[in-house]
Amino acid sequence: MPHKAYRAPTLLVTGSNGQVGFELRRSLAPLGNVIALDRAACDLSRLDELRQLVRQYRPDVIVNPAAYTAVDKAETDAETAFAVNGTAAGVLAEEARGLDSLLVHYSSDYVFDGRKAGPYVESDAVGPQSVYGRSKLAGEQAIAASGAAALVLRTSWVAGAHGGNFAKTMLKLGRERGSLRVVADQFGAPTSAALIADVTAQIVARHWLAGDRAAFVGGIYHLAAAGEASWHAYATEVLRYAASLGVELTVDLAAIIPIPACEYPLSVPRPANSRLDTSKLRETFDIHLPDWQQGMHFLLDQILS
Repeated sequence: MPHKAYRAPTLLVTGSNGQVGFELRRSLAPLGNVIALDRAACDLSRLDELRQLVRQYRPDVIVNPAAYTAVDKAETDAETAFAVNGTAAGVLAEEARGLDSLLVHYSSDYVFDGRKAGPYVESDAVGPQSVYGRSKLAGEQAIAASGAAALVLRTSWVAGAHGGNFAKTMLKLGRERGSLRVVADQFGAPTSAALIADVTAQIVARHWLAGDRAAFVGGIYHLAAAGEASWHAYATEVLRYAASLGVELTVDLAAIIPIPACEYPLSVPRPANSRLDTSKLRETFDIHLPDWQQGMHFLLDQILS
């Protein structure tokens, strides 16, 4: 009896030039045919074109790291933020359901108010304090309402070798200034884009492409590196490790001054608590999440090599 011809699965990735999208191109490549689309090819604010793209490629998996991430700008550009982060997520979910495909979507700790004393679990009450946070919550809700097989991964404090982020900013300032003032009363887990991409690929490979799709446990999961830090501790570790690699700094580590958030005002206040409890993800999918320092060291090795 002849063997059935193998058909490699198709994986559609949006936002392919973003921090996570760039890493997904690498992590998903062994799993099948990856169609990686940047904003020019796939603008999430153009909803009709978005539907047409999904129907054209008919992917087995849609991975959506594309997002409107300009937190401050969103306050005066709410329509675009909601279109990209909210409505477009719902469109992708509807199309995934029609194809019996999986949607992987990334959300944010900004759906919470940041006032909880300990790490947030998935079932905690949401309470976004910004347009950006409300738009990300709208995306979660649209996906849930679609009935699609979906994996929604809430992340925080993401940094990648490709694109701008806090770690790169600290490296730049550490080479230019004699002292730095960094917020010390906001906490989270610095999480590398590479870790997010690798965990995504592991779940997709084991539990969707090679697993029992009917038994796939979708829903919302928290994904962040292990441990926690303040922005001040994060900056200090970035510059300490850079110095250990031989980077010449103009700032001494003792001159990285901790300050309260109220001394660094922003048009949109950042959450005081961005810590995410990842127990559900680790236990459901049998995944180990390394300490945040390990991911940041790997990131800095890439940036500084």
